Amino acid sequence: QVQLEESGGGLVQAGGSLRLSCANSGRTFSSYTMGWFRQAPGKEREFVAAINWSGSSIYYADSVKGRFTISRDNAKNTVYLQMNSLKPEDTAVYYCAARRFGGTVVSEHFAYDYWGQGTQVTVSS
Repeated sequence: QVQLEESGGGLVQAGGSLRLSCANSGRTFSSYTMGWFRQAPGKEREFVAAINWSGSSIYYADSVKGRFTISRDNAKNTVYLQMNSLKPEDTAVYYCAARRFGGTVVSEHFAYDYWGQGTQVTVSS
């Protein structure tokens, strides 16, 4: 059983930074592709970033490229999302997700098998 738990969300001023963490209780974390998605009120869930099992392949949405960094520590069963230069439009609930086929990074939400409960990120102007 894979259980994902996000942490690190909160309220920050525009231009500030936050680091989200997603801890995975499963034994096979190191073989999964991990992704971050977000959903703002009234909007569809959107892709943010993904990293394959080894960290050799990383993919970002254009809206966060250059500002956000995804990374993982397989020894700690944890994936991170460092968010810098935050903007009010980054306000959303952020979800981490795990995909069993860990070789490639994908942006489609339906390609992910497991999801966390989400953590709120609010950026004030």
